[in-house]
Amino acid sequence: MKIGTEDRKKLIVALCLMAAALVLLGRWLFTMGSSPAPAAAASASPSSPAARAHAAPRVGKLIAKPGERHSLDPTLRLDWLKISEDTKYEGKGRNIFRAEMDIPKPIVTPRTDKPPEQTGPPPPPPPPPINLKFFGFASKPGEPKRIFLATEGGDVFIAGEGDIIDRRYRVLRITPIAVEVEDVLYNNRQSIPLTQG
Repeated sequence: MKIGTEDRKKLIVALCLMAAALVLLGRWLFTMGSSPAPAAAASASPSSPAARAHAAPRVGKLIAKPGERHSLDPTLRLDWLKISEDTKYEGKGRNIFRAEMDIPKPIVTPRTDKPPEQTGPPPPPPPPPINLKFFGFASKPGEPKRIFLATEGGDVFIAGEGDIIDRRYRVLRITPIAVEVEDVLYNNRQSIPLTQG
C-alpha cells in the first residue's frame, strides 16, 4: 500500500506527538513514584535525627542562620511582626514603603516688576511660511530633475530648478532629500522635505 505525501506528513506528526506524550507520561509516573520517600521520612519518630534535621525551629530570630531550615508553620508570629515594624528605612533614595512622595520645591527666580525697555519700532512680522507640499517626481532618465508640488488650494505644479510656481515661488534647487523654494514676494527661503504622504 502506497502512502501519499500528505498522509506521510500526518503520520510523522502523529508519531512525534505520541513520542512526546510517552515522555511526559514517563516523567509523571517517575515523579509520582519518588514522592512517597519524603512522606516516609516525615512519618519517622520525632526523636530520630532525620526528623529533627527536617523539623523547623519553634523559636528563633527573624533571620535564619546558615544551615537552619525555614518553617512551613502557618501560625502568625507576632514577635517577628514586631521586629519588622520597628525597622527604619535608611536608604539614600525615595522610601518605597511610604505612599506619599517627597516633591522637591521648585527654584523660584526673582521677578522684576518693570517690563523690559523697548528701543525703536517693533520688529517686522516674520514672512508667511511657504505652503507647498511635495507630491512626487516627474523626471525621465537623461532629463533634468522635475518634481510635482501641490498648493493648499489643491493646484498641482510640475517644476524644475529655476521655474516659478503660482507666480510667487521659485524652485532654487532639487536634492535627493529636499527641494529649496524661495518666496519672491517676501524674499523668504524654505526647504521642503521630499517625503510622500
